[in-house]
Amino acid sequence: MTVRSDERLDGAPLRPVRCRRCAGEVLARKASWEQTSIQWTAEARAACTGLDEDDLGTCPALRSAIQEAALNGKIEVLDD
Repeated sequence: MTVRSDERLDGAPLRPVRCRRCAGEVLARKASWEQTSIQWTAEARAACTGLDEDDLGTCPALRSAIQEAALNGKIEVLDD
């Protein structure tokens, strides 16, 4: 079986996003409006008070900050 190389993310670096609730900063990128990649730091995970609030394992306040960053053009949405 041949696996097709997906190069869409090559030009899309992770961008810093700060949570408005706890001020923790993660790195994030969006391949599409539905798909978000988040890279947590130890400091952000320790500061986050919302990780336990969500079945998806992501703080709702942080998800909101990432969505806002995408809407404002601070994070590029690749499949826009």
